[in-house]
Amino acid sequence: MNDCCSVIDLRQYTLYPGARDTLIDLFDARFVEGQEATGMHIAGQFRDLDDPGRFVWIRGFRDLPARADALQAFYYGPVWRTHAAAANATMVDSDNALLLKPLTLGAGYPSLDAVRADAPAGSVIGGAVYHRGSVDDGFVDFFTEQIVPVLVDSGAEPVAVLESLVAENNFPALPLRDEVVLVWLARFADDAAYTAHRRSLEASPAWRRVLPELVSRIVKPAQELRLRPTARSQLR
Repeated sequence: MNDCCSVIDLRQYTLYPGARDTLIDLFDARFVEGQEATGMHIAGQFRDLDDPGRFVWIRGFRDLPARADALQAFYYGPVWRTHAAAANATMVDSDNALLLKPLTLGAGYPSLDAVRADAPAGSVIGGAVYHRGSVDDGFVDFFTEQIVPVLVDSGAEPVAVLESLVAENNFPALPLRDEVVLVWLARFADDAAYTAHRRSLEASPAWRRVLPELVSRIVKPAQELRLRPTARSQLR
């Protein structure tokens, strides 16, 4: 497993109409190195291809104490103080955040020292957020044994599988969603590859066999993710 981080935030921001590119330009220019200087790993930032008002990003921490220290240093430090007003002016809501731990971080998940490009990406990061009833629901085993093989057969080998880290929020200035989830992410070379995966999945007899149990095991419909990396996203 990639040994980057034992704690991961998945954050999804709802933005004002037309404001997403403004936030992304600011984020890529100021908030990547600004956060990493405090001990975070900014693994990926994305445009949601199905919602022009949503910005999605992922950051990691060595452990929970490191998370508290890094967030304290950044949000009370000079970079955020300088640019907070401009960033906040783009946001309707920034509280859609999940505290996660990795079950699997594959070779495709960026390491701390991965090269950070500065060029448009044509790739797609696809996946889903499954909303679960509890941490002891057996869903991880079901997903690993029944769902992952079907995903792989359809061209969607996960680069990351994450589940909720049930712990007190040790930086309460940033709220977290109080729910249990499993999240998977896979990389597709381009839109055509993502479309081919979806068509293969929908045509798969194995998928049709496991889908009813998947639906019965989650407490509300899954959130499907179809994301375009920004120019400076490591995960791309």
